[in-house]
Amino acid sequence: MKYIVAVIQAHKLDEVLQSLEDRQVNLVTVSNVLGRGRQKGVTEIYRGAKEAGSLLKKVKLEIAVNEDFVDATVDAIVGGARTGEVGDGKIFILDLHEVIRIRTGERGGRAIG
Repeated sequence: MKYIVAVIQAHKLDEVLQSLEDRQVNLVTVSNVLGRGRQKGVTEIYRGAKEAGSLLKKVKLEIAVNEDFVDATVDAIVGGARTGEVGDGKIFILDLHEVIRIRTGERGGRAIG
């Protein structure tokens, strides 16, 4: 089992969710987050004065999948989120030690889906 965390541009969320759905990956948690990468934030002009914002609005996806779905999940995220510009985001893949479905008490891969 793997735990996939992706940080993407907020305006690409619908495309990523559709791409995940097309690959039968439906269990997704989405959070609005702030962060920065190589672009180191943005500079905005507010009332004629430049203001450097150090954090950008991003969306974080958290997805637990069985081994068979890792490549499909990563491909879906990359395909839906890529613009080719700086700031497209990152994907982190972590080993998932245990999953427990609270309602039934199922554990492991069966608890994921």
